[in-house]
Amino acid sequence: MTNASKHSFSFLHPTALVEEGAHLGKNVSIGPFCSVSKDVILEDNVVLHSNVVIQGKTHLGKNVEVFPFAVLGGAPQSLRLTYERSQHGIIIGDNTIIREHVTIHPGTAQGGGETRIGHDCFIMVAAHIAHDCKLGDHVIMANNATLGGHVTIGDYANIGGLSAVHQYVRIGKHAMIGGMSGVENDVIPYGSVMGDRARLSGLNVIGLKRRGFSRESIHSLRSAYRLLFAQEGTMAERILDVSTLFKDHEIVMEILSFMQSETDRSICLPKSAT
Repeated sequence: MTNASKHSFSFLHPTALVEEGAHLGKNVSIGPFCSVSKDVILEDNVVLHSNVVIQGKTHLGKNVEVFPFAVLGGAPQSLRLTYERSQHGIIIGDNTIIREHVTIHPGTAQGGGETRIGHDCFIMVAAHIAHDCKLGDHVIMANNATLGGHVTIGDYANIGGLSAVHQYVRIGKHAMIGGMSGVENDVIPYGSVMGDRARLSGLNVIGLKRRGFSRESIHSLRSAYRLLFAQEGTMAERILDVSTLFKDHEIVMEILSFMQSETDRSICLPKSAT
């Protein structure tokens, strides 16, 4: 347990416990019954509301706000992966908001040793981020959304409430996962999926419009999508056709690059595609 007077706080509740060795930036606020372990780093202006537990090698960026009963840095839920509290950790980017009862687990030796969450993310009530996950910037996870280990999520993706993402799945940037979906395959950038075993249901057009994508870009994506997931020909043939017709369209080529990358999972497809 710490001698808290050695640290600089804007607010430290007398019931909070901060272990000796924790690194705290300027204007950090730690509320009632919080617990911060010795290897934790809290950058400037971090706010921990009451009953927050932060363990292990966890690094919170500037202006991160954590709400009551969140637990960050607890041991991964695995019976076979190697985890060392002093070596494997979590990095959370600036301006991210973590709401009540969220759990985030650190990386493991087999997964690179690090769970990473980008800046300006919004992790809502009771969401779970498992070991070795990598989230980009501006990711939103709604209430009770769950990520298995080693999941990768691109910038601006939106993970709907009560959804569950299988371990090792990749979700491309600007994708939308519908609420209560079970996602067991990779989701293309800009795609939208839904269902208890999620299927690709189209493009995340509403999200693209909200983020300022031009009418021409959305039109190109729609045209490429229809060709890519048509019923004629094989997937390899359709990818070749799209790569030829849309070679000058950066956002279309991002989808093709995603689909052709090495992965542990299949690509999530529409019901009509083969």
